[in-house]
Amino acid sequence: MVIDKIKKRNQEENIQYEKPDIPVGKWVKCDKCKEILYKDSVRENYSVCPNCGNHFRLSSRRRIAQIIDEGTFEEFNLNIETTNPLEMESYTKKLEALREKTGLDEAVKCGTGKINGEQVVICVMDGNFLMGSMGSVVGEEITYSIEKAIELKLPLIIFSVSGGARMQEGIISLMQMAKTSSAIAKLDEAGILYISVLTDPTYGGVTASFASLGDIILAEPGAMIGFAGPRVIEQTIKQELPEGFQTAEFLLEHGFIDKVVERKDMKETIYKLLLMNK
Repeated sequence: MVIDKIKKRNQEENIQYEKPDIPVGKWVKCDKCKEILYKDSVRENYSVCPNCGNHFRLSSRRRIAQIIDEGTFEEFNLNIETTNPLEMESYTKKLEALREKTGLDEAVKCGTGKINGEQVVICVMDGNFLMGSMGSVVGEEITYSIEKAIELKLPLIIFSVSGGARMQEGIISLMQMAKTSSAIAKLDEAGILYISVLTDPTYGGVTASFASLGDIILAEPGAMIGFAGPRVIEQTIKQELPEGFQTAEFLLEHGFIDKVVERKDMKETIYKLLLMNK
């Protein structure tokens, strides 16, 4: 009897159980609620977590697809090459690797398009390319877009996502702050609407220049926005920061932005603002 039980147990242990058929790359983990989500379901929900509402970061292509009417986006092709003023070998290699990986030439896509039939000039920064950092090419493309908006008398929309100025280009990257701000001043003198949309994260020289100069400043829920990061600020001032510091909701409460808009409502909100500007 005992021998029979041992044999049965050994037979059960030798059974080859089939592994569950789970497709690779079909799941994504939410950074906020830690829930494992089906990637297609997240995409269908504007890349927003259906469990907690966390807004995942978007590529410039997907952002344009969500905001601009299908088939109407025409990109500005300036054919400007990123230079390497500090002659850092690692910088050149990193740029080449990112271009191959992302299919992007730089950290921003700019052009014209329509939002529910309303023609606009739009710039969309992309965090997949050196965290959307602003170097000479990004600054030039945004400045060109501002000047084009003045020339065409079209409203300007800029979606920002950035870690700030690009340190690999030294002082030249910092010059882009003054350059883009000066161009925005000309846009204002021309009486043309500029809507700035801040997404997660928007920091450094981008926040300190064109991103904060919109006639209307919108932000996505939970977006982190500021000049320096919270950790750097705490270490500098030696004080504990208030809860929610630098989030879009905190900045709305303190008058830095005009409205926090969920991604599913962003296109319609911008469209209504365009109609009000007519």
